Amino acid sequence: MEIKNYDELNSLELDTLREIGSIGTGNAATALSQMLGQTVNITMPEVRIMGYNEAIEWIGGPEEITAGVLVKLSGQLSGIMLSVQPLEFVNLVLSSTVGHGVADYSELTELGSSALIEVGNIMISTFINALSGLANVDVSLTVPAFTVDMQGAILAVPMAEYGGQSDYIMTIGGNFVCDHKQVPCRLLLSPDLRSLNVLLRKLGVSNG
Repeated sequence: MEIKNYDELNSLELDTLREIGSIGTGNAATALSQMLGQTVNITMPEVRIMGYNEAIEWIGGPEEITAGVLVKLSGQLSGIMLSVQPLEFVNLVLSSTVGHGVADYSELTELGSSALIEVGNIMISTFINALSGLANVDVSLTVPAFTVDMQGAILAVPMAEYGGQSDYIMTIGGNFVCDHKQVPCRLLLSPDLRSLNVLLRKLGVSNG
């Protein structure tokens, strides 16, 4: 029997999704290390299924300004993946790529924004490649979209696309550790319900 909502996931299915999140973020950290030219590790990520409102609070609240890189998935899996980029993360990237950080998002230049888009896209692509490899599914990704806005507005995109199917989203959080500093890693994955069932079936843990 296929699940009709995220809250129907059993403990085995949730544990499997958490394992995917752990592997995916580990690969994302490796990709970030290669791009920044310095060692980046990640703490044990926490993977949770949250309601959209809870997810907004988890990343800092609806009125918090942040940068976000959003990619749409198509193929055997459809959905949206979002890399939320808090200012600490932004400055980690900019210090390594353009030589200096910013005091706030209004100081972002076109060059800085391009670096953030590239990093976000590489992290998402690496995560999805790990997922598709584990589940043996073909997934295509769109060109990444970049925005700086209130977090509530940024999360309105997956809510508008998939909120009619489910009020839940998968959140993957941990901390990148670079040069003895911890920087938040915040990824949100929202596959549609058809894709979630395909994924669980491919991984051999579907309750059907």
